[in-house]
Amino acid sequence: QMQLVESGGGLVQAGGSLRLSCTAPGFALDNYPIGWFRQAPGKAREVISCINYDGTTYYEEAMKGRFTISRDSAKHTVYLQMNSLKDEDTAIYYCAAAQFKSRIVIPREQDFLSWGQGTQVTVSS
Repeated sequence: QMQLVESGGGLVQAGGSLRLSCTAPGFALDNYPIGWFRQAPGKAREVISCINYDGTTYYEEAMKGRFTISRDSAKHTVYLQMNSLKDEDTAIYYCAAAQFKSRIVIPREQDFLSWGQGTQVTVSS
């Protein structure tokens, strides 16, 4: 059973940046589509971005320009770089893995089989 672990969250001032990391001990994340999601207080979980095993990426329209997904194959880690953070980016951020070597064109929650516990990001103004 894949266990995903997010890290890198914290408290940041508006306009600042954070880089979140996603790992899965014992698994090479290169072989899986990895998605980033977030859930703000009182709101439904929403997709941010996804990177497929072949390197293709997807971004939710509202996230384009400030969020960048990437992968370090040597470290078996997927990152989410977040810049120009705003108050409304405050949320719990999750990474999730879909089926081995599948390709996600438009990510949906139900496409992802394994989830991390989440990491809190709080943006203060």
